[in-house]
Amino acid sequence: MGRRALPKVDPNLELSFHLRAVDQLPTPWDGKELFGQDRPLEVEMGSGKGLFLQNAALNNPNHNFLGVEVARKYAHFTAARLFKHGLNNAISVYGDGLKLFRDLLPDDSLVAVHVYFPDPWWKRRHRNRRVLNEAFLADVVRTLKHQGRLHFWTDVKEYFDVTLKLIAEHTPLVGPLEVPQRPAEHDLDYRTHFERRTRMNEDPVYRAEFVKERVGSQKSTYSN
Repeated sequence: MGRRALPKVDPNLELSFHLRAVDQLPTPWDGKELFGQDRPLEVEMGSGKGLFLQNAALNNPNHNFLGVEVARKYAHFTAARLFKHGLNNAISVYGDGLKLFRDLLPDDSLVAVHVYFPDPWWKRRHRNRRVLNEAFLADVVRTLKHQGRLHFWTDVKEYFDVTLKLIAEHTPLVGPLEVPQRPAEHDLDYRTHFERRTRMNEDPVYRAEFVKERVGSQKSTYSN
C-alpha cells in the first residue's frame, strides 16, 4: 500500500528537541545528553507517520523512544505530533537508520527494536535493499541488551517467512514467541497506520517477536 499525502505541519512549532538528523546525534553515544533522562531505550526502524512512536511513548513514560525514518518530511511530521503531545521521551530522527545501528548505537544499549511494515521491495532484483538483512540483524543482536526484544510485523507473507528463516539461521535470537492477533477493530487502536489500513481491509498481519538470551542459545520455534 502506498503512502498518502501528509497534512501540513505548523512551521511555527519549536521542534529542536523532537527532530534530529542521524548526523546530529551524540558521538560517542550518550542517551542522557540526547533525552535529558537516562531511561531504557527502544528504537523503531522506519517510523513512518509516527503513530507507534507517539503511542508507545505515551504508554511507557519510563522508557525513551527513538524513531528513525529515511524521509525527512515524515520524520518532521512525527516530531510535530510528539511535540503536540508534550512527549519528552520520544525523538524523531531522519537519515540512514542502518548507519545509526552500525556506527552510533553501542553494544547492549537497547531494550527493544521495532520494525513494522518495512518496504518489501517487491522486485526480486531489489530484495537486497530490504532492511531486514543479515548485516542489520547482526547489529540488532549486538545492540540489544540481555532479554531485549525484536518486534517484526509485515503484511507480506513471503517477507515474513524469509526473515524468520534468516533470523533462525544467522542470529542467536530466540523465537518467534507467540504474538496474539486481535480481530480488526475500528476504534483507532492500532500500532501503526499501515496496521490500521491492513486490518480494516481484513488482510492478515504477520507478527513475530524474538528475545536475546545468552549467546549460543539460538533455537527458533518457527514452523509453517
